Amino acid sequence: MNQQMEIIGIGNELLIGKTLNTNASWLAKRATTFGIKVKRITVVGDDVNEIASIVDEALERKPKFIVTTGGLGPTFDDKTLEGIAKALNCKLEVDEKALRMVREKYQTYYREGKMERVELTPARIKMARLPEKAEPLPNSVGTAPGVIINVGGTLLIALPGVPAEMEAIFEESVAPLLEKEAGELTFFETSIYADGIMESALAPLVDKTMHDNPHVYIKSHPKGEERKPHIEIHFSTTAKSSKTAKNRLGKAIIQLSELVQKDGGKIKSKKKK
Repeated sequence: MNQQMEIIGIGNELLIGKTLNTNASWLAKRATTFGIKVKRITVVGDDVNEIASIVDEALERKPKFIVTTGGLGPTFDDKTLEGIAKALNCKLEVDEKALRMVREKYQTYYREGKMERVELTPARIKMARLPEKAEPLPNSVGTAPGVIINVGGTLLIALPGVPAEMEAIFEESVAPLLEKEAGELTFFETSIYADGIMESALAPLVDKTMHDNPHVYIKSHPKGEERKPHIEIHFSTTAKSSKTAKNRLGKAIIQLSELVQKDGGKIKSKKKK
């Protein structure tokens, strides 16, 4: 199965450092917990040509999922769907289902006293203009619908940039797709800490342990200073059962711990919160 995902963050605010790209981190973590492998995370600005180019490049690699965040709103610089349409060489057209979603949202705002009247202005209708053959995804938190389109087996999904909206649409409409794709696979992880050994000395020990435990991925994360090394060692695996994962991780942890201690280092368990 092609259990791979690429994430594309869209927005000038990400490129100038005004906004931290927390959406990508959140999406990567959630996808990983489903057993989906995130292969690439990229960021582009609010430019139709840049968006089209990066989407086209991602489609050429044929991952199962491409998820974009940002650029679905009513303002002039919300250009994600225009960029996607250009990448797919298709037109943007008002989708009646999406328009109904937008209209119902504004009717709700009116009933709640947030608006004096319901009016579908061009800016609001813009949020219902989707690439041909795309389907809108309901947004329970905000106004702009998410969008999904099947492109030759790749599910191209566009989500809003507002974190609460992005997360809501993901959990309601995207998570079930990831779970179905992953099947029985689940991501498992744990960490230990190594003191008294430099990362350069730890590296070959990690390499050997990964070689002997091919289903386990091990990554070191230095937390201390070079003269007083304190390293978090993160172990992860994707398996069909917790028993299999526990056995894999346990074997790798024991092997690496013994190698570290043999090299003069000390191993500490990660403190539970």
